[in-house]
Amino acid sequence: MTGIQHATLAGQLANFTDKLEEHSAPRLPIKAPVDWLEAFNLLKAYLVGKRTEQVKVIFFDELPWIATARAKFLEALGHFWNDWAVYNRVVMIICGSAAGWMIQQVVHHKGSLHNRITRLIHLKPFTLGESLEFFQKKKAVFNHYQVVQLYMVTGGIPHYLKEIENGKSVAQNIDRLCFSAHGLLKDEFDVLYASLYDNPENHISIIRALSTQWMGLTRSRLLDITGMTDGGGFTRILNELEQSGFIISIQPFNNKKKEAIYRLVDNYSLFYLKFMEGKKKAGEGTFLHLGQTPAWKGWTGYAFENVCFSHLSQIKAALGIAAVYTEVSSYVRRGNGQQVGCQIDMLLDRADGIINLAEIKFYDAPFTITKKYAEELRAKREVLRQVIPSKKAIFLTMITCFGIQDNGYASELVQSQLVIDSLFNQGSV
Repeated sequence: MTGIQHATLAGQLANFTDKLEEHSAPRLPIKAPVDWLEAFNLLKAYLVGKRTEQVKVIFFDELPWIATARAKFLEALGHFWNDWAVYNRVVMIICGSAAGWMIQQVVHHKGSLHNRITRLIHLKPFTLGESLEFFQKKKAVFNHYQVVQLYMVTGGIPHYLKEIENGKSVAQNIDRLCFSAHGLLKDEFDVLYASLYDNPENHISIIRALSTQWMGLTRSRLLDITGMTDGGGFTRILNELEQSGFIISIQPFNNKKKEAIYRLVDNYSLFYLKFMEGKKKAGEGTFLHLGQTPAWKGWTGYAFENVCFSHLSQIKAALGIAAVYTEVSSYVRRGNGQQVGCQIDMLLDRADGIINLAEIKFYDAPFTITKKYAEELRAKREVLRQVIPSKKAIFLTMITCFGIQDNGYASELVQSQLVIDSLFNQGSV
């Protein structure tokens, strides 16, 4: 049974009854139950009538739409499971798109469902490697660089990736998906959040605020920007967004206040808010022009950082430190009259006495470290040296698409480098 969004209790029970009738053979009319306790009694009677020793599988999809506050669905489900199903070779699978709701209401259930879960399956987006494999199954021919470009817009969501057409370029596919009149992603933003959260306005406010600051925002800055009230409700929304994969929380390196930085990592939301929302001239052909602009080329640099943050296990494996305990963070030092500002994309603080200072660059050719950029790298390394323990060594790591040009600056400064091919290894997820 799949729940019906915004349906009344009577509507959900009618849906349940219809499914029960559908599976009955011959199909017999069943009087709709008055509540979920009666509904589960009907289900029990149906299963008892099967008279089989085989495992019986019950599947509820979009549970948050079924188990509304007044429905008392979870209480009835708990009784059905504890009183009968657990003794009668029943496997029950419950599924919901709203990960935050599922974790709070089911995984952390304090009543009859407590400690009843056998296995959790957190369905994540495809990695780059899985996305490439998916395209290959579809006979769509893209190289690693092109897959990364598509990933920066779709975020590895299979529902989005299945719309990618073979024989069309990256620009043509993005143009059709996002800017054509009937493109799948043209109006996806509002539909997406409304489908996951009953009152998504505050969730969207946080998403909009985070989209303006690539390095992320602290909780206090988010409160200032959104005008929301601090408290449990605000914490719940942040947790829901993080559990659903829209944002991540990063502990800033050497931050004495221990205030996490929240960063928007949902690729589609970032792309939509930057290039799609409110664009009056949007239409077919928009991205074919947009993809050549400085705005797009600048944006891809930040978007590639998000891709790297979502492939940390692949990065660690490529560096040969998959088994080394590592804390991942970023570093920002505000400039003032006494000190220059400093921003470091990614820091890998390793238990083996090394800190990888990672610089992430998205270019369509090998990246060249110029004299000016070499000076910036030395300055970043010096700033980091001032705030880390002396026993730690700093390794500069470059993460690029096609490697770095071999010159004197690269030889002097870079200890390790990764190319995008490394991000396609499956690793552990």
